Amino acid sequence: MPAKIRLQRFGKKGAPFYHIVVSDSRAPRDGRYIEKLGIYNPLTKPATIDIDFERSVYWVKVGAQPTDTAKAILSYKGVLYRHHLNVGVVKGAMTQEQADAKFDKWLSEKQAKIEQKSKSVETDSIEMRKAQIEAEKKVRAERDKALQAKRQAEMKAEAKTEDVAEVEEVVADVEEAPVAEETVAVAEETPVAEVEETPAVEDAPVAEEPVAEVEETPAAEEPATEEPKTEE
Repeated sequence: MPAKIRLQRFGKKGAPFYHIVVSDSRAPRDGRYIEKLGIYNPLTKPATIDIDFERSVYWVKVGAQPTDTAKAILSYKGVLYRHHLNVGVVKGAMTQEQADAKFDKWLSEKQAKIEQKSKSVETDSIEMRKAQIEAEKKVRAERDKALQAKRQAEMKAEAKTEDVAEVEEVVADVEEAPVAEETVAVAEETPVAEVEETPAVEDAPVAEEPVAEVEETPAAEEPATEEPKTEE
């Protein structure tokens, strides 16, 4: 039966993790598997790889073909290198002790590199976090500045509105003032008309009395003038 070492995807969208499994190469990708060898989580830094080392070496020995990603994982963990050393021991190129010494040396060097990378990643994470905090402070400061500018603009707008209201009140007072003056003017004109009418009524009888006296005086003298004419 042709076997394959591959990854089986789990997790939600955008946050996947994988099981490292041995399955029949003819089975569907998410179908049943023969054996689970470990897990692989690419979201952590560095990536988390936890596998059963001895069982992985066994499946490689019996001819299970890893996929590209699975092969990279097995190489990273030293499974392929250990299989290579075991083949050398079988062929007589080296003893088991020599193979074990070489693998231990490689494993210690690999572990040192992993630790160094982990420290580097941790340092980068700290620096990244500091940069993120500074960026957040900057954004917060800009937001506060924009909010303060908006408040000042609103205060200016309110002050301008109050000034306009005061001007409108003054204009309304100015427009009402002539109406009051016209009322006063009308009130002042009314007594003047009454004063002019009163002397007109008093002058009429004064003018009539002298005229009557002048007309009556010649009427009394007419008989005296006619008497001398009769004597002639």
